[in-house]
Amino acid sequence: MRGVSPHSGVRRLVLRVVLGACLIGGLVVGGTAFRVWQVARVDDRSPADIAVVLGAAQYNGRPSPVLQARLEHAKSLFDEGVVRYLLTTGGRQPGDKYTEGQAGQMWLAAHGVPEDRIVVVGEGRDTLGSMQAVATVAKERGLSTAMIVSDPWHSLRARTMAQDAGLRAWTSPTHSGPIVQTRDTQSRYILRETGALLYYRLFHAPADDFGTEVG
Repeated sequence: MRGVSPHSGVRRLVLRVVLGACLIGGLVVGGTAFRVWQVARVDDRSPADIAVVLGAAQYNGRPSPVLQARLEHAKSLFDEGVVRYLLTTGGRQPGDKYTEGQAGQMWLAAHGVPEDRIVVVGEGRDTLGSMQAVATVAKERGLSTAMIVSDPWHSLRARTMAQDAGLRAWTSPTHSGPIVQTRDTQSRYILRETGALLYYRLFHAPADDFGTEVG
């Protein structure tokens, strides 16, 4: 009877390790995607000090459809008395006259929100930078609770970053705008946010350059 080749044993061990790693990786990715989808469905209207409107593209002070959908939702929260202040976030791209935060502030003021209830945080070129800037401003003003207003699929990552920055945060996403209109778009953004969140958890760094307008 011929013995088992040592090389065969090594190959089987390597194969088991590779298969085990693939299984674990698949569970992590799948579990993260499920959490992105799950949190996207949560609309927590618990009262908060501030609603943080995550920035998105603006055109010479005019909000893009993505940003406008977020602003409209934040205004409804303010009108309902759910939040005391609205914080608009986002810096400017090269060549821009206004920051995303300023564009948001101008839109809200033009639609009836008192200017002393709008705080512009015109810093940050990605979600992490914006959240860190928001946390600093909130601490200076004695504000500690934050409702994150963004697109559904962005909610988990934005909330995670806000909490890591020291805010007590929950989410109330907008359910209008171009990002939530088709199943194809929704699937693409869930996959994008899954990768971006895993990247953040691994490296504690932003991944907003993955190529979409999530902000």
